[in-house]
Amino acid sequence: MPSQTRKTRIGMIVPSSNTCLEPQSYRILGERDDVTIHFTRIPVTRIALDNSSDKQFDAVVMRSAAELLATADVDVFAWNGTSGSWLGADHDRQLVEGITDATGIPATTSTLAYMEAFRSFGTERIGLFTPYTADVNEAIIRSYEQDGIKTIDNRFLGLSDNESFGRVTVDEMRPGSLELAASKPDALIYLCTNLYGANIAAEIEAGTGVPVLDSVAVTLWHCLKMAGVPLLDPRWGRLLASA
Repeated sequence: MPSQTRKTRIGMIVPSSNTCLEPQSYRILGERDDVTIHFTRIPVTRIALDNSSDKQFDAVVMRSAAELLATADVDVFAWNGTSGSWLGADHDRQLVEGITDATGIPATTSTLAYMEAFRSFGTERIGLFTPYTADVNEAIIRSYEQDGIKTIDNRFLGLSDNESFGRVTVDEMRPGSLELAASKPDALIYLCTNLYGANIAAEIEAGTGVPVLDSVAVTLWHCLKMAGVPLLDPRWGRLLASA
């Protein structure tokens, strides 16, 4: 007879060219055996402000991916991509409503996970670090302002090829991170689920006193919170160890 003990199952919809979030999500979970994560991919290769890029995040494609993943009997979904940060949080709110209507399963996105983290932790002023281009950062800043989040400083690496984001090293991230922390935001934000920001979170927090919120860690934190199971180890961002 199969075991009656059922682990919490998290379903994640992943950009096809992302090489970070799957191994990183399991690295963040560490030795935990109460949660499993299950992935499906949609075509995403480029981040830019144009129609061909925006079409990658079509709601119909997302719903189809969610319906396929729902057959694994997951407890919660996440669109594990940050497109809502420049398309607008309302775009993602409509997206998760459509996914839940289609599957009956609660859903979130990386952008909505950040919004919940900002609300939970009283975050109003952020330092923004991305691998994106300047115009994408500007769109994110404008979008966040509509949800009451002020970006007091930002850094970008000028990349648009999504696969290349996963090649960014900690050494490439450190200088801009320290500059952003020096502006004393409520939190330093690593915005991209194909960026290994969580790997440097403990170092930056210890050295500057500024909390760090990384996209992969924040998305996983929100999924765990929605599922009602224990949250994260503080090494991945001290705020994410709490509700």
